[in-house]
Amino acid sequence: MPKILVSACLYGECTKYDGTNNILKNPFFLRWKNRGELIPVCPEVMGGLPTPRPCSEICGGKVINTLGEDVTEAFNKGAREALDIAKNNNVTFAILKQGSPSCGCKKIHDGTFSGNKISGMGVTARLLTDNGIVVFDEDDIALANLLYTHAGKKHTHH
Repeated sequence: MPKILVSACLYGECTKYDGTNNILKNPFFLRWKNRGELIPVCPEVMGGLPTPRPCSEICGGKVINTLGEDVTEAFNKGAREALDIAKNNNVTFAILKQGSPSCGCKKIHDGTFSGNKISGMGVTARLLTDNGIVVFDEDDIALANLLYTHAGKKHTHH
């Protein structure tokens, strides 16, 4: 069966910048989790950032945290590691945390730390997409399930 890359915070790991998680209880997601089909990754932690850590946002093509530090390289390193894991596990698609400067695939915070969101992609979501991996957010699990079911059927016919 195809594997699914997933943001570790959605999986239930306490990897968010504030040390908490965004655990998903969606029935499709739980079924994949129980079958061992999910591969949790936190690009920010894999890039070397601690948990908890200062909140970061993308601003002017760089990732800046609330202390004014440029953490772009840590985000890029984590994104590359997530891509390597995806490739090594023949991941079909990813389910990533919306709004995250790493994982957001539709909207990200606007870089002003004001809570405003704009259309855009996080560093990891962009790298995965650029490498042919379809990225969904946690609100698109039903759509992801349709793709997953189709991919599974396609997989068994060959």
